[in-house]
Amino acid sequence: MKSPKKNLLFALILLPIAMYASRDGFTQSVAPSAGSAPTELPAWAFLWDPNVKVPPPDDRPNTIPGSSAAFSWRQARDLFVAPDWHPDAHPLMPDVVAYGRKPNVRACGSCHRVEGTGGPENASLAGLPVEYFIQQIADFKSGSRKMSGPQRPSTQLMLASVKDITDDEVRAAADYFASLKPKRAIKVVESETIPKTGPSRLFYVKSLDGGTEALGQRIVEIPDDVDQFELRDSRAKFTAFVPVGSVTKGEALARTGGSGTTIACNLCHGPELKGLNPAPPIAGRSPTYIVRQLYEFQQGGRAGGASALMKETVEKLSQDDMIALAAYVGSLDP
Repeated sequence: MKSPKKNLLFALILLPIAMYASRDGFTQSVAPSAGSAPTELPAWAFLWDPNVKVPPPDDRPNTIPGSSAAFSWRQARDLFVAPDWHPDAHPLMPDVVAYGRKPNVRACGSCHRVEGTGGPENASLAGLPVEYFIQQIADFKSGSRKMSGPQRPSTQLMLASVKDITDDEVRAAADYFASLKPKRAIKVVESETIPKTGPSRLFYVKSLDGGTEALGQRIVEIPDDVDQFELRDSRAKFTAFVPVGSVTKGEALARTGGSGTTIACNLCHGPELKGLNPAPPIAGRSPTYIVRQLYEFQQGGRAGGASALMKETVEKLSQDDMIALAAYVGSLDP
């Protein structure tokens, strides 16, 4: 495995644009204050810092606990290869998931992982209804699903991939990911103080300097093992630090609607928030991802499919409400 120092340096891909202020040697997004207006971009949820230096990938095989496979950093960073650490744990992957199709259609299983677990920088796909999956690709293609904030490479590569993907490839990927059972990958921890963090381009990691920092009104989601996640293992785990009291507040909002603040989530997403076709499962999903989506629905970044229903649901939410809902949803068993 790589040394802790190299853990921070390894990242997914290279592209320019920085929107973050420097602090204690790390470029870091500024957390919004409590009670901030819902129109203020939650920069911490749209993290992108291209200033983290990425060393050239090497061809030395790496191993991880619980797998007999071995992959190099070059393979892990080749988006036309989906490293399959646990080949007996899933059905046969269609080519579009395992390899994509050059020059523009990246392997779905590379960014979203072979078992569809994704990460805080993108979406988990395991267990998504086929109809919902197909609609999202159509929304990306039509431009009715966009992304606010900096031009993050995860979104740019997605847009490039869907531009050239065929209907047959979309259906094959949809059928594959729908067949997978969502896995619990996130532990939600309420805290006022968290380990000091810095960006690894698209997500947060613990600072090599140690120490602590105030969480404030934001969510900080970090991989428990950076190498395992960046080597694209679907079994990588995350800890999501959320404000104290947010899970209970989020549960009240999700269950009751908060006296008109929103609408009870189970009406569309099922009694345990595990999906009610065509509405997707949301239980156990990345809290960072959930905040991004609530913000996009509210601000019009997602305007396709059933977005009109979600627009009404989120129009009165403050960012503190979004954080609370995301913390509660992330704490659930998927």
